[in-house]
Amino acid sequence: MILIDKLSYRSKLRYVNASEKLMYAVLTLILCILSHSVRVAALVFVINGILTVGKGGIPLSRYVKLLMIPLAFLIVGTAAIVVNVSKVPLDAFAFRLGEWYITGSMAGIYRALELCATALSAVTCLYFLSLNTVMTDILDALRKLHFPSLLIELMLLIYRFIFVLFQTASAITVSQQARLGNRDFKTRIRSFGAMGSELFILALKRSNVLYDAMESRCYDGNIRVLTRMQPPRAGEIAAIAAIELILVLVWICG
Repeated sequence: MILIDKLSYRSKLRYVNASEKLMYAVLTLILCILSHSVRVAALVFVINGILTVGKGGIPLSRYVKLLMIPLAFLIVGTAAIVVNVSKVPLDAFAFRLGEWYITGSMAGIYRALELCATALSAVTCLYFLSLNTVMTDILDALRKLHFPSLLIELMLLIYRFIFVLFQTASAITVSQQARLGNRDFKTRIRSFGAMGSELFILALKRSNVLYDAMESRCYDGNIRVLTRMQPPRAGEIAAIAAIELILVLVWICG
């Protein structure tokens, strides 16, 4: 199983109504993006951390490691906003290279921090949903919200097929290692290319086998999955409304 999938099944918030968690994540994500406010982003980051780690029981070390992945991309992506090459030094910093300067402005640094904070807080909204809600519950919530059934079916099929691909890739990798296919860099590159081509062929074959298996079980275009019904609770809805109201007030007052 994928790490996020394992954590979602172990979360203490797993059996909270999925529609509530979905609506909270979406509304908070929208507010975080529209506000362009560092204060709102920081508040969202803290709230989602408390909900995911404190209430959901997700290990802090796992949560931090997951956050490091988007943070690394954000740092590299926002470097272009901070660092400039110009003949005129800017107010934040400047390193002279002949007639040119590697320099940056305070406005650029603030803009980069704002972008990083907003993007990272938006990621925590998605992490809250994915780490505390299993995929079948998310799809069931989307179905209740009258999301297009075709897209829901495609999402479920893609999600299920990810595990098939991982299992196949793992088996090929073990087979290559048993034959010393990773003994040096050149061999590793060749083995990786062979695994990619073989995985593509096996994926097509297994997709056909999977469809035949579904057809033999009277597949009619709809995949029905049993889910545990969790009724919404007034206290949880009130808490979501209070959080969103606080975020709006911070946005307006900030």
